[in-house]
Amino acid sequence: MALVSVVYESALSADRKFEALSQTEQGPGPIPPDGPLARPKSLQQIGVPVEMTRAAAPADNPQTPEKIALGERLFFDGHLSVDGTVACSTCHDPARAFTDGRPVSIGVNGRAGQRNAPTILNALYNAAQFWDGRAKTLEEQAALPIINPSEMGQPSLDAAVARIAALPEYEQAFRHVFGRAPNGTDLVRAIASYERTQFSFDSPFDQFMAGDKTAISDSAKRGWDLFNTKARCNKCHALSENKRDPTFFIDKDFHNIGIGIIRHNVVALACKAEQEIDSGKIIDVDQAAIQSETSVVGRFLVTKKEKDIASFKTSLRNVLITAPYFHDGSMATLWDVLDHYNKGDGIKDPWLDEDMQPLALRESEIDDVVAFLASLTSAQYKEQGMKELEQQRSLSRTSRPQRDTARAFGPKSIQPKPSRNCAATAPETKPK
Repeated sequence: MALVSVVYESALSADRKFEALSQTEQGPGPIPPDGPLARPKSLQQIGVPVEMTRAAAPADNPQTPEKIALGERLFFDGHLSVDGTVACSTCHDPARAFTDGRPVSIGVNGRAGQRNAPTILNALYNAAQFWDGRAKTLEEQAALPIINPSEMGQPSLDAAVARIAALPEYEQAFRHVFGRAPNGTDLVRAIASYERTQFSFDSPFDQFMAGDKTAISDSAKRGWDLFNTKARCNKCHALSENKRDPTFFIDKDFHNIGIGIIRHNVVALACKAEQEIDSGKIIDVDQAAIQSETSVVGRFLVTKKEKDIASFKTSLRNVLITAPYFHDGSMATLWDVLDHYNKGDGIKDPWLDEDMQPLALRESEIDDVVAFLASLTSAQYKEQGMKELEQQRSLSRTSRPQRDTARAFGPKSIQPKPSRNCAATAPETKPK
């Protein structure tokens, strides 16, 4: 445990050795800079699961301060993109809790993707990476945006390596850290090592759970109770439905919660994905997820299992400052999110998660759940969180596009049975 602390705490200072490196022009794009919010996080945060944090590093990629520092340098460097305008931090800005504040991310040449950028905070605890779990490890995750045409646009990982290898400081750093010249395997290992230092706790809720009963408001306390009972949030945001989970707020699973099911012909898109996408090739799945309309079928891209149609992963910590919400960035405020769940939205969705149903939450109860969610904001984002909460509260008082009180307090509607006839949904052939 002491050794782990030394590695992570040493990385806080080791990464500064690279501050002066790679100062050449990175292109016209507004790449978010490195800074205090990007630093490797301390194991001394209240609420950190130290043993699980230590176990997150794989045997073939152990944490070292120098490797973490190299990974941080790469994370903010536009040289990894084909034209120098995009870095990892473009979509994962530390100032926005490692998100970008957009509904969907924008890559090289202004290309818009299909997915909202998930935070990398606490990603080391995920069972799989990305909204659909298409990458098993952070190393796999780190490689894919570099070669996706709608993200960093490199034709291959080797092309990205060649670009940074031309810089003497990287040649020197790779040889120091890995004992060899820059290469793709070590590049993604360094980035993944840095990402594993981004664990974020030390929130008012963590202080409350540690014994400070004044750390959160009475409203947030009521929200915590609702979270685990009437609001049914624990169905997807806990490792066990029978035990309150104050640490991760994930279940390491994927759920269809009715997002986008009406706007898209999901049956036809699932058929298209089944016929056109080889789930065994992660690059094909990645490009479909980011570039194609088949993105909306979610986890089905990876498994081809009907139960996974339009299913996506869960996350929650620092949720207040990662707006807009859901995999498509379709909702602006936490009140919109609660309204969506309150009415049990997705009644026309044959694959809707069985736990989705009308909740009959009163307005005051919705406010309490939002207060609880806001209490999950880590200490380094306290001021930003306060501003964001007021902005969202103000917007919620004038705009509630998801609210449907009648449905929220009504019975659960009859859900259509799953039926996927690909022959019936195939495009019609026009006569010659």
